[in-house]
Amino acid sequence: MDLDALADLPLTYPEVGATAAGQLPPGYSHLSVVTQIGTGDQRFEEAADAVMSWGMQRGAGLRVQASSEVAVVSAVVLVGIAFLRAPCRVVYVVDEPDVRGFGYGTLPGHPVSGEERFAVRRDPTTSAVFAEVSSFSRPVTLAIKATGPFGAVAQRLIAKRYLRAV
Repeated sequence: MDLDALADLPLTYPEVGATAAGQLPPGYSHLSVVTQIGTGDQRFEEAADAVMSWGMQRGAGLRVQASSEVAVVSAVVLVGIAFLRAPCRVVYVVDEPDVRGFGYGTLPGHPVSGEERFAVRRDPTTSAVFAEVSSFSRPVTLAIKATGPFGAVAQRLIAKRYLRAV
């Protein structure tokens, strides 16, 4: 797949930005995983840089081909594992003093429809740093639908790998 060809494709779901709001829409499978990855300003900045440069995906063992070295709104990214290729577009970026990250949504050709948020958060009171992944999705392809509950288990395993990557 050519990244330029993906740039003008429509997202495959109507609830764009729902992972930023924290209220995941009904009718989808929901996922939310969080873990503390350290403490302090330096740890937060290192993790934020990794998240914003596709470090969660690469660190989880996924292939990443992106239209931008860092996550910016409208950047297109093609994520791959084994034979699966998953085209996405960044739909928002969070750049706040204690939270950094982005959300991307699925494009035609992705095996599921939905959105995923990748972020790091620093607790201003304790300086604890957390990595977070949240998503809503539903299968689109027959192959993914056929995996049944195994698809959800695989998604949770990948999400945990994202967290360990930063």
